[in-house]
Amino acid sequence: MVSVRERDIIDSTDKDLELPVFDFATIAIATGNFSDDNKLGEGGYGPVYKVKLLMTQLSGTLKDGKEVAVKRLSKTSTQGLDEFKNEVICIAKLQHRNLVKLLGCCIESEEKMLVYEYMPNGSLDTFIFDKKQSKLLEWSMRHNVINGIARGLLYLHQDSRLRIIHRDLKASNILLDFEMNPKISDFGMARSFGGNEIQGNTKRVVGTYGYMSPEYAIDGLFSIKSDVFSFGVLVLEIVNGKRNRGFFHPDHKHNLLGHAWRLYKEQKSFELIDESLNNTCDLSEVLRVIHVGLLCVQQAPEDRPTMSTVVLMLTSNITLPEPKEPGFFTERKLYDQESSSSKVDTCSANEITITLLTPR
Repeated sequence: MVSVRERDIIDSTDKDLELPVFDFATIAIATGNFSDDNKLGEGGYGPVYKVKLLMTQLSGTLKDGKEVAVKRLSKTSTQGLDEFKNEVICIAKLQHRNLVKLLGCCIESEEKMLVYEYMPNGSLDTFIFDKKQSKLLEWSMRHNVINGIARGLLYLHQDSRLRIIHRDLKASNILLDFEMNPKISDFGMARSFGGNEIQGNTKRVVGTYGYMSPEYAIDGLFSIKSDVFSFGVLVLEIVNGKRNRGFFHPDHKHNLLGHAWRLYKEQKSFELIDESLNNTCDLSEVLRVIHVGLLCVQQAPEDRPTMSTVVLMLTSNITLPEPKEPGFFTERKLYDQESSSSKVDTCSANEITITLLTPR
């Protein structure tokens, strides 16, 4: 049964955004009553299912047999009805080839679902962090992925109707289409700004360890530059094939950022390159990408470039400035020291996502 408040949201969503509103019963049938056989995966938001929708919606019709991904809000998610509506409105207004397209939603009783275009090659993390799969992702493809993510972020930060800060950019939130083109997904933690606003702060820190900028993780300050930091981490992971968080090297205790910084200072950045890329990469191009990645993860937000500058640096031969020390490159020591004085509440089964940092 749909409440009056939910009906208001459905009506405004349908009218203002021309976004189809799906019937819960039809989605339940299409997913085999949300069978594990149709399940693609699960994150902090909830499970995602692959289905073929053969239906007529409350408004509009989706082509028969179209494969889509249905993201179902879990009962344990902290996202409420208003936040859900904001996310729907936020994504529905975004149109870019490097952003996943929202096709519709479902709001019925306690059920809240988003219907997206289906990405057949899954998420980026299943390729770059897997020894066998990573061999399929040669350098030209990785370079295309990096450039695509950069263009998508530029659109969010500068060219969309609203200025959007994603706040949870990571490898598992980058989906790949039939041609391995990247599309940024999962805007459940995104925040929008109007006018000349470029930053905000919060007592509720959301995001994933290893990708969060220092000022956001520690002080709750987020801006376009905190997204830039996450992008830089992602770039170095794509080049290296290993996660920033949990990175291990026998010669030191740094994370991937610290390892990349150490190699850069020793003029050995070529050692950062994933071994599977040895026969497929343009060395000068990869070294330039590493340099750009290090510029993005600098400790101070004001030292990091904007995404418009990042795109320019990736697509031209302009001279790159020297990077400064990255943020959190002594991450393990920081966490060891804070473990006795801070409380971290986790809310994601997909990697480690924190939602709150409060002193004991």
